[in-house]
Amino acid sequence: MEKIGIIGGSGLYDIEGFDAKDWVSIDTPFGKPSDDFLAGKFSGRDVVFLPRHARGHRILPSELNHRANIWAMKQLGVSWIISVSAVGSLQEKYAPGDFVLIDQFIDNTKQSSTHSFFGSGIVGHIPFGEPICHEMRGILHRAASDLGVKNHNRGTYVNMEGPAFSTRAESLRNQKLGFDVIGMTNLGEARCSREAEISYATLAMVTDYDCWKIETKPVSVEEIILCLNLNVANAKNIIGKAIEMIPENSCWPCHKVLDNAIMTAKDAWPSETQERLKPIIGRLLK
Repeated sequence: MEKIGIIGGSGLYDIEGFDAKDWVSIDTPFGKPSDDFLAGKFSGRDVVFLPRHARGHRILPSELNHRANIWAMKQLGVSWIISVSAVGSLQEKYAPGDFVLIDQFIDNTKQSSTHSFFGSGIVGHIPFGEPICHEMRGILHRAASDLGVKNHNRGTYVNMEGPAFSTRAESLRNQKLGFDVIGMTNLGEARCSREAEISYATLAMVTDYDCWKIETKPVSVEEIILCLNLNVANAKNIIGKAIEMIPENSCWPCHKVLDNAIMTAKDAWPSETQERLKPIIGRLLK
């Protein structure tokens, strides 16, 4: 039975029914992950949790090592990842406390080269037109709806770098372009997860209106923390219900995405690169 990964804030692994076992340290060829991984059981499933910004929230969004985080998840046997993230709303209809099931991204980072495992002699181009796993997003939507939690099925996530929040001009631009929410973390996770053939979906919790609403105060850390604390119970409940709906074995299209993604002839793959990417491309080496 394959494992389920959760990436989110440190408080999320305190889910009722999650029998945590131990913290596991993983070394990767891409450097250190954000933190150790908490392995445990939930509803009979093996679950692995990673505090995205480390315990104590010590890592900036632009300092996140997405390749190390996802490589380690794959090494641990994870086939599905639920990402829980705070986001700012860019549209009136997404109110603080709502959840948005992201389906698209806008990349406003300058770090694309660190969002891919490929290179060093192996060229891969994954399909990313639909960057979120459709099946996993559907499960999160059903879980939230069954629990009566207000959620929006689909939304475009603008990934900025931070750590400062948007200027008013940037926020107004994003709002007028019709984008839905803004955050600092999920694009790199989604792209690396797709290359690793992991089903990935975002459970985005709206905490504020960014700063495009001139009649309201610009977003602050205090506002975000207050909203997160008020809604963390809903996030935990959605995760718990979603885990019960995830199949035991990987069987979705994103689990086979590398079948036609690598352009380099197999006999030309450098041995050092093969070794570094073994958890990612391992099934293609058999």
